[in-house]
Amino acid sequence: MPRNPSTRMRQHAFARRMMPPWARYVTPATLRGDFAAGLTGAAVVLPQGVAFAAIAGLPPEYGLYTAMVTPIVAAIFGSSMVMVSGPATAICAVVFAALAPLAEPGSASYISMAITLALLTGACQLVFGLVNAGKLAAFVSHSVMLGFTAAAAVLIGVSQLRGALGVDAEGGGTVVERLARLGAAARDGISPHALAVAGFTMAVALLCPKLHRRLPAYLIALIAGTAFAQLTFDDLDTVGALPSVLPAFSPVLPSVDEIFLLSESAIAIALIGLLEAITIGRAFAPRTDMPFSANREIIGQGLSNVIGSAFQAFPGSGSFTRSGLNYESGARTPVAAIVASFALIALLFLIAPFVAVIPIAAVSGLILVVAARLIRAEEIRHIMRTSRSDAVILFVTFGMGILVDLEFAILAGVTISLAHFIHRTMQPRFAIGAPDPSLVQRTFRNAENFNLPECPQMLVCRFDGPLYFGSAEMLRAEFRRIAEERPRQKVILITMKGVNDIDLAGTEAIADETRRRRRLGGDLYLVARSQPFINRLRRLGLLSVIGEDHIFPDKHFAVAQIVPMLDPEVCRRCEARIFHECARAPGADPD
Repeated sequence: MPRNPSTRMRQHAFARRMMPPWARYVTPATLRGDFAAGLTGAAVVLPQGVAFAAIAGLPPEYGLYTAMVTPIVAAIFGSSMVMVSGPATAICAVVFAALAPLAEPGSASYISMAITLALLTGACQLVFGLVNAGKLAAFVSHSVMLGFTAAAAVLIGVSQLRGALGVDAEGGGTVVERLARLGAAARDGISPHALAVAGFTMAVALLCPKLHRRLPAYLIALIAGTAFAQLTFDDLDTVGALPSVLPAFSPVLPSVDEIFLLSESAIAIALIGLLEAITIGRAFAPRTDMPFSANREIIGQGLSNVIGSAFQAFPGSGSFTRSGLNYESGARTPVAAIVASFALIALLFLIAPFVAVIPIAAVSGLILVVAARLIRAEEIRHIMRTSRSDAVILFVTFGMGILVDLEFAILAGVTISLAHFIHRTMQPRFAIGAPDPSLVQRTFRNAENFNLPECPQMLVCRFDGPLYFGSAEMLRAEFRRIAEERPRQKVILITMKGVNDIDLAGTEAIADETRRRRRLGGDLYLVARSQPFINRLRRLGLLSVIGEDHIFPDKHFAVAQIVPMLDPEVCRRCEARIFHECARAPGADPD
């Protein structure tokens, strides 16, 4: 019996709602790039997963579990089109720092706490998503992202130098600390074989796009580098044999004591992970020409950690290295991250012997190319040419990332951005509006030598910018300066069309000036057109002070109403005749 068409329509509508938002962008063309990028990412994440697990103080298979499960969940529920989640350097370091004082790294209790930490971290991130904390990402400016990306690229590149040079240097620490240890280790000798393999891999990776832009350059480079090493050298360190294992479904149920013990570390890791993921997502969004929702990404990261903990994964987040590799390899949708996870599983079963012989130098050379391409040199030069303040923010962020760490770099950049924003809003534009000096400058040559006439009784000025507690004192200072320089101009008309926000401190500054002028026999009037803004002035009590009849929709109408109320004796002696209405004032020339 055929189904009801309306039933089929409802089923199709339900299916569309269940699909992730990015599914409609998947096409045969994007699938080709995504599959190539996924295979490349899987080959690269194999050695990385082992290394990240070691940084976190865990056996190697747990790094692979995190690289398998976390990217799939984050890709489905997140927002970025090309970001790849999983184990990340900063998160692994924080996990080790949090758990090492509590248990022996690698022990059963240590592993259990690491998995529990993933669950608690994901729960914190989900809470952040529910309260719409993604709006906070707006405070991470483009300059901060450029500086952070450049610092991350340098950190990634420096971390790979020991593999490319074949030296035995301790990892971890800042860029400066890593370089110092690398220099000390290099004095004992650099491996020319490792350097040759790394250089050959880099050359292939750079040459492939020139031959054909659709070639999976990084995968070809990794295979070529491995073949080159196998044919020429036999003394290079390799990734080594990896356990061919799959994560087991084993949900954790932490006790109350464990929650209290690990909650502080979970909150810290949650914040660091979200900041990294949002920054990475926003950095790659312009390259993919797709919108990025910070709050959706927060929820995706939270779910990836919660679900990942049920499959023996430790906390993960977005990875700059793998995201950059993913994008450069041709990825255009999150399908690439999903393919990479399943390809990783297949690789463990099918070509584990090949993975075991991949030279570390080849992997290092490949990641060095990725790191170099993360630095947006043209955008940095543009900022240096066009904005001194943004350039300062960029280089402070970059410097903190090099000298301290990436998390502090973002915090420093955001802090300086906010400080600059507050400083700028505390100094809004306050200018005399009649006569308009800019108009005179455009009309007459040598206008700066003119003694511009002003109405002896009324001053017309304009205030642009937010009028809040930070800028209210500046407005009071301007009122005091005007009172000293123009004591005879007892009436003032303030155009407030450029005021986009006002608070109680701002209205109090205007109200106090109104009372002062009225005591001297003058008055204060406002020009404001936006009805919501006028309603806000009414709610804050300003209109009850100045009067509803003292606010006008435009300057010309206000002047037409105010000029007839000025002192006629002063108008009679006045020769300025600034306004059109002055032609009807006492003493005006009838011609």
